[in-house]
Amino acid sequence: MSIYNINVTTDTGETYTLERYKGKTMLIVNTATKCGLVGQFEALEALYKKYADHDFVVLGFPSNQFKQEVGTADQASQACRLTYGVTFPMHEIVKVNGEDAHPLFKLVTEETKGLLGKKVKWNFTKFLVDKQGNIIKRFGPTDKPTKFEKEIEKYL
Repeated sequence: MSIYNINVTTDTGETYTLERYKGKTMLIVNTATKCGLVGQFEALEALYKKYADHDFVVLGFPSNQFKQEVGTADQASQACRLTYGVTFPMHEIVKVNGEDAHPLFKLVTEETKGLLGKKVKWNFTKFLVDKQGNIIKRFGPTDKPTKFEKEIEKYL
């Protein structure tokens, strides 16, 4: 399955296919507003703003599988926007592991392997997708976006 055929739903309830981002480099991130790694929101936002004119987008997908997210997608996105100044697209709360995992996370985890296997091990796992829709690389939860900025630049 192509990543562009996958339906996702925004925090406001709009459903669309990822074909919307065809020709753009994507950084897909599972987020959680009560996680100790929330400081990464600011770095992700800085990358989004810096490279938006180079066909780059950050896509945030809140998940409560690690019990560190608020109750609804709207609450999660409001926390991101008000507390961390996030302007990149945020989506509904999804599952990232298991049989009920969102199809996007089933695909990106199948295509990449983390330090401890294919499962998403924690919040703020990041997946880099090139402009052709190829899933290039997985970055771990503690990998700060500034650490792999040069890697992103290769695909802009």
